[in-house]
Amino acid sequence: MRKIIVYIATSADGYIARLDGRVDWLDRLPPVGDYGMGAFYRSIDTILWGRKTYEVALEFQKQGIKGAEFDTKVKNYVFSHQPPPSTMPAVKFVTEPITAFAQRLRDTPGKNIWMMGGGGIIAAFLDAGEIDEFIIHVVPTFIGEGIPLIARRHQEVPLGLQSVRSYSNGVVRLHYKVLLQRTDAKIVAKRAPRKRPRSRS
Repeated sequence: MRKIIVYIATSADGYIARLDGRVDWLDRLPPVGDYGMGAFYRSIDTILWGRKTYEVALEFQKQGIKGAEFDTKVKNYVFSHQPPPSTMPAVKFVTEPITAFAQRLRDTPGKNIWMMGGGGIIAAFLDAGEIDEFIIHVVPTFIGEGIPLIARRHQEVPLGLQSVRSYSNGVVRLHYKVLLQRTDAKIVAKRAPRKRPRSRS
C-alpha cells in the first residue's frame, strides 16, 4: 500500500518556519549533499499541500526563488475549504474529508505520497490516522518562535524510530514510523496491553 510520509526540516526548537513563513535559517549551514532528498523524491509521485503552505510557495515563485515551482511531473493536491476559482494546471484543490481522500489515494496504484505540510494539515491527517512516517531533518538552530511542525492537538501519537543519521554540519535526520493502526473507522494505538497488578494477600 502507498504510504503518506512527512518529509520536512525543523529548527532545533521544533519549528518548520518563522511566523511569516520564512525559512532563511535553513541556509545558514554549509550543505552536505542533498540529505537523501533525491532518493526520496524518486520514491513519490504525489505531494499534499495545506493552503497556507501553498500560498507561501506562490509567494516564493513571485520572488523568483529557485525550486519553488510546482512540479508538473507529480500530482499536487492542495487542501482548502474555499478553493480559488481558477488554479494552475499542476495543482488540484481538495475539499472532501481527509479519510475518504486518503483511502481513495492509497487504493490508486502509484508511488508513495509526500505530505509537504504545514502544521495544520499534518495535524489533521494525524487525527484521521493517515500519516505513516515522518522523516525529520533537525537543523542545529533555535529560532525562538515560529510555525510548529504539528498544530496543537489534544492527542498522543506513539512513534517507532526507524533510523538516525547525523551530518557533519550538525543536521540530524530522524526517521519515524507512526505506530497507529486503522481498524474500520477507529484509530487505535498499537500499545502492549497493560498488566494487571498482582493482588497482595
